[in-house]
Amino acid sequence: MEINNAPQKKRALSFIQSSGMFTLGNYLGAVKNWNNMQEEFECVFGIADLHSITVRQDPATLRKQIYSAAAMLLSTGLDPEKSLIFMQSHVAAHSQLAWILNCYTQFGELSRMTQFKDKSQKHSDNVNAGLFTYPVLMAADILLYKPDLVPVGADQKQHLEIARDIAKRFNGIYGDVFTIPEPYIPPIGAKVMSLQEPEKKMSKSDENENAKILLTDSPDAIMRKFKRAVTDSEARVCVGENKPGINNLIEIYSCITGKTADEITAEFEGKGYGDFKLSVGEAVVEELRPVQEKYNMYISDKAQLEKIYKEGAEKAQYVARKTLSKVMKKVGYVL
Repeated sequence: MEINNAPQKKRALSFIQSSGMFTLGNYLGAVKNWNNMQEEFECVFGIADLHSITVRQDPATLRKQIYSAAAMLLSTGLDPEKSLIFMQSHVAAHSQLAWILNCYTQFGELSRMTQFKDKSQKHSDNVNAGLFTYPVLMAADILLYKPDLVPVGADQKQHLEIARDIAKRFNGIYGDVFTIPEPYIPPIGAKVMSLQEPEKKMSKSDENENAKILLTDSPDAIMRKFKRAVTDSEARVCVGENKPGINNLIEIYSCITGKTADEITAEFEGKGYGDFKLSVGEAVVEELRPVQEKYNMYISDKAQLEKIYKEGAEKAQYVARKTLSKVMKKVGYVL
């Protein structure tokens, strides 16, 4: 996939971390929408493996997770002939631009980032500088490719906002260098919740295996987890103010079937939660079946996988180096 200097389509960019297998939340909230976006936008997709080490990682496990993320992106429909797909660590310009942008980011801005506060409490034994400054690396990830749009979940808007602030500050000093990206939030499926604690987002890192659906889960595991999903005592399938568990299941079913909440309520009128949970589980199993078949194919052929991502990195390096060179010239470096 070649990126034009003056694309006819708007450019969209998104990265996903490689720490752990993707969940149904990652898939419905981000990756599935990326697949659809390939037709509408000129897309850049990256595996944010550099971000993974703000938390201590076992090297062998991290390597396996990066390969898994690479295989899964291709398995969910991303096409290297249509989109630029690569691993962040294969493009040195990300780290180089991050250092420069660190010097145009205020300490106070970073100290206000809610994810830093949350992760500092969760990993209090390892509050490292990378954990504090990783929003700047994220800004570099974005700004290198001059996207018009960045698909983000509600919890990532703050990171895009600081990237925009950094870009505006830099442009204010040196002229029109960076494109100021706008957030793109999908209308549905932007936030899939935990099956056990539906007040919080479904997370790869949740220690409760019943709280999350992994894209590699077997059909039996998927059905078992949905049967155990937390609901409420009303036993009526409808959206409600005090029904977070059922609201979440309706959202999942809606994302997969395309049915509205009202249509789902009508479909299950007179039926209990048990019937509904089975239907949601079956819909998820069928949705993931072709994804899992492709994943098994890619993960068993590392040579093919590496070829695809190395070619993507070469193209990404070309685009990123152009932006980085312009930044370095503006700052005053000798090239």
